[in-house]
Amino acid sequence: MRIYLVGGAVRDRLLGLPAGDRDYVVTGARPEELLALGYAPVGKDFPVFLHPRTHEEYALARTERKAGHGYHGFVFQADPSVTLEADLARRDLTINAIAQDEHGTLVDPYGGAADIEARVLRHVSPAFGEDPVRLLRVARFAARFAPLGFTLAPETLALLRQMVTDGEVDHLVPERVWAETRKALAAPQPSAFLRVLRETGALAVLLPEVEALYGVPQRADYHPEIDTGAHMELVLDAAARLAPGDDLVGFCALVHDLGKALTPRAEWPRHVGHEARGVVPTRALAARLKVPAEHAALGELVCREHLNGHRALELKPATVLKLLGALDALRRPQRLETFVRACMADALGRLGHADDAYPQADYLRAAQTAAAAVHAAPFLARGLVGPAIGAAVQRARIDAIAALPHQPGTG
Repeated sequence: MRIYLVGGAVRDRLLGLPAGDRDYVVTGARPEELLALGYAPVGKDFPVFLHPRTHEEYALARTERKAGHGYHGFVFQADPSVTLEADLARRDLTINAIAQDEHGTLVDPYGGAADIEARVLRHVSPAFGEDPVRLLRVARFAARFAPLGFTLAPETLALLRQMVTDGEVDHLVPERVWAETRKALAAPQPSAFLRVLRETGALAVLLPEVEALYGVPQRADYHPEIDTGAHMELVLDAAARLAPGDDLVGFCALVHDLGKALTPRAEWPRHVGHEARGVVPTRALAARLKVPAEHAALGELVCREHLNGHRALELKPATVLKLLGALDALRRPQRLETFVRACMADALGRLGHADDAYPQADYLRAAQTAAAAVHAAPFLARGLVGPAIGAAVQRARIDAIAALPHQPGTG
């Protein structure tokens, strides 16, 4: 029996990145041997065990063969005859198909270390094309590693395109599409995820509401990048900088301008009313991918209200309070923070505007604090009852917002 550290832990060490989860492959062993050593079984499709002390995952070396459509259509073989090289061959990318033995020696039969050095994402074998999830994973790895200079190997891009042509991505279930999309939205450069999907033709299949933004022009005086799809990519990357690892802000950034794809061509490049038009496609995307309820709710709110966020410094205090109410920000201030960061990403996600100031953010935060500090107790003490209490609280909150100092906004 031999044990090897595999996958992401080896890859990230070679990249000089902080260590994450450590996974192991065991060759030359049977399940009974690991059970006798105190390992706890957790795998359903194939034998995976948890170490009795560290609780790290140890999987028996295995091979797989295609036996149907989608990513459930595989038959696995795991027995002592399966070699480490055979196990590594079933992995997606060469950078993830490197093992390390107990002495620290690398086992790298598919050139993963060289691809790490060259900053290339390359598939291990033609078997890659049998699992549609791998298309999403490659796109997600692009979002994670693009800041390090990684690019997609031409032959891998060609294989991904063929997978889309062959209809493999049609068999992806919504939950898996969302799981990979969510990770990509939390990555350092989410735009790379969309570019891979778009270059392969998968974006039109999986996220047609997003695909529809490309080729739609905007006013150059507001959006020097002009193309709405290009703007959305800039917004996603701005969101990743403003809220690292926050896929909720990322999702709001993804859907905030979906309504621009529905603007009649005769009105281009203006998009009057796009925030209202965007509610329907935002709901459709959220429902299809079965996104969490808070993602769906905040995504719709940002879509509908982001222009009010930009105009915050010009709004009447009563309108600001109405916006805070729509966000339920007095009870849940984190919602305002998500909204503010998504709006700020929208403002900074424009060509040449990445370093602009956004005073609307601090103003809205101050407005929330001022309004939340007003309570009903003083009005009860004055003897007010019924609707008069609510009206008095409302008036006091508007006055508190009106008393805030702020500089004229830029719109």
